[in-house]
Amino acid sequence: MEPLAKIFGTPARLKMLRLFLYNQTTGFTLADIAARAKLSSDAVKAELSDLLAADLLRKKGARAAAKYQVNPRFEHLAALDAFIRDTTNIRPADILALLKRAGSLRFVALTGIFMSEQETPADILIVGDALDERALANAIRSLEAELGREIRYASFPTADFRYRLGVYDRLLRDIFDYPHRVLMDKIGV
Repeated sequence: MEPLAKIFGTPARLKMLRLFLYNQTTGFTLADIAARAKLSSDAVKAELSDLLAADLLRKKGARAAAKYQVNPRFEHLAALDAFIRDTTNIRPADILALLKRAGSLRFVALTGIFMSEQETPADILIVGDALDERALANAIRSLEAELGREIRYASFPTADFRYRLGVYDRLLRDIFDYPHRVLMDKIGV
């Protein structure tokens, strides 16, 4: 029971848990963790010490070159992984609020990891007018920090989307053939 008491605690720890559990075979440096989870390096250092003490993580290397990775021998790893995967979700309203910063949205659909599918070419399909690609990339990075995993997305201007839809574009066909959830539809798809 002692290790489990050390695992849960702060929002920063939850972000880090998601990052490590969704990427169990990947080693991350301190800078990688801070960037991917959008946390300060001080917060990362504090949480790392507790996760290392709980034996959930292991450290390879020393100083700046040190990499942290999930300890596959952690006795509660399977249960913790299942718990985090089952409870990780972001409300659709929060997703739309983040994406609206990028411009005028016309259509947004979730697929892929949001629908527990791994084989889709994208996880979010975004259609809009005058989309700012930099703001869109920042919104996606914010979602990635919350989810702890990489998100694949496709974005199109409305005219381009309508054309692709009309010619049965393979990317769109693959997205719509798999389970998906439409969050916004101002086009009438």
